[in-house]
Amino acid sequence: MVAAGAAAVCAAAGEAVAGAPIAQPDQGRVGMHLSPEETRAVASGPVPAIVTMFVPLNRMGAGLHPETEIYRDEKGGVHASLRQVVMEAAEHPGGSVIVYVNAPGTRGGRVLDIYQSWD
Repeated sequence: MVAAGAAAVCAAAGEAVAGAPIAQPDQGRVGMHLSPEETRAVASGPVPAIVTMFVPLNRMGAGLHPETEIYRDEKGGVHASLRQVVMEAAEHPGGSVIVYVNAPGTRGGRVLDIYQSWD
């Protein structure tokens, strides 16, 4: 499943996306760190829409940058689409994301976690 997900992200985003793989077997997840260029390619392409066709928003987690403008409720719930999270990172200098696919039954039932980063 993870390999298929990573392959879909790369194929849908085009040649610009290679990503740096990250394996965290002790935490039950694998992922990919996208460069700023790759993050912009994903943000402007079909990947966020395709992913949300298969993974509902309530099965995704987001680690937002401290300077985010995305709304987070009093319980820490993020109220944004996958595209909004990726796009916000892409719009900042040095903006990138790390995307993790979680093993079933881990991370509170989340299938996907995404973390923003920028300078």
